[in-house]
Amino acid sequence: MQDKQVALVTGANRGIGYELAQQLASMGFKVMLASRDSKKGAEAAQRLTESGLDVSFVVMDVTDPESIRQAALTVTENAHRLDVLINNAGVYLDGNSKLLTMDPAILERTMSTNFFGVYHVMRSFLPLMEKRGFGRIINISSEYGAMSAMSSPEAGAYKISKLAMNALTRLAAAEVGGDIKVYAVDPGWVSSDMGGPSAPRTPKRAAELILGLVMKGSEGPRGGFFRDGKPIDW
Repeated sequence: MQDKQVALVTGANRGIGYELAQQLASMGFKVMLASRDSKKGAEAAQRLTESGLDVSFVVMDVTDPESIRQAALTVTENAHRLDVLINNAGVYLDGNSKLLTMDPAILERTMSTNFFGVYHVMRSFLPLMEKRGFGRIINISSEYGAMSAMSSPEAGAYKISKLAMNALTRLAAAEVGGDIKVYAVDPGWVSSDMGGPSAPRTPKRAAELILGLVMKGSEGPRGGFFRDGKPIDW
């Protein structure tokens, strides 16, 4: 079906990303499930395909611009369009380290995934949206990316990476034209590998709230930050 909408989700072999891919496919999207782990990504896509959903796997390491470029070529060749891009891949590497005494490599690796990864993915896939004058880009953020969160010392590398990603979201929303919107979303504290088992929100519920933004019409805001489906001021 040529007019079927296409969505790409990064870091989608597990957790929120997997749930986003499943729900998008259930909504009728052709979904490109992206993961840096070829084995786990292919297995995740196969599980969804076997349940009757239109899901394909594409390998993508968001810390490698060449990997991103190759993934963009794959999506262009196989789907010819992209309507929804969800930048879900992310890392939390701080542990108990403080920003000014941690190994600088922790900050560099965190920024490489959580900020530069989002930047390079947006740069590589935006032309597919601009060709049609339509798109929804959703960057998965955190309340730790709010300026007010910088007043407490923990999780410094993670906080800086999400703060920078929020700034990127706002700048990108101001730059893009047509009916292309760029949002940052705080999914809340989610039970996942990153959030841990005691978190109160399930990946399913987090994905439901995130995907409400996919359905926003052309009259909706061009960009912004959202939590629980509502705009917030960061």
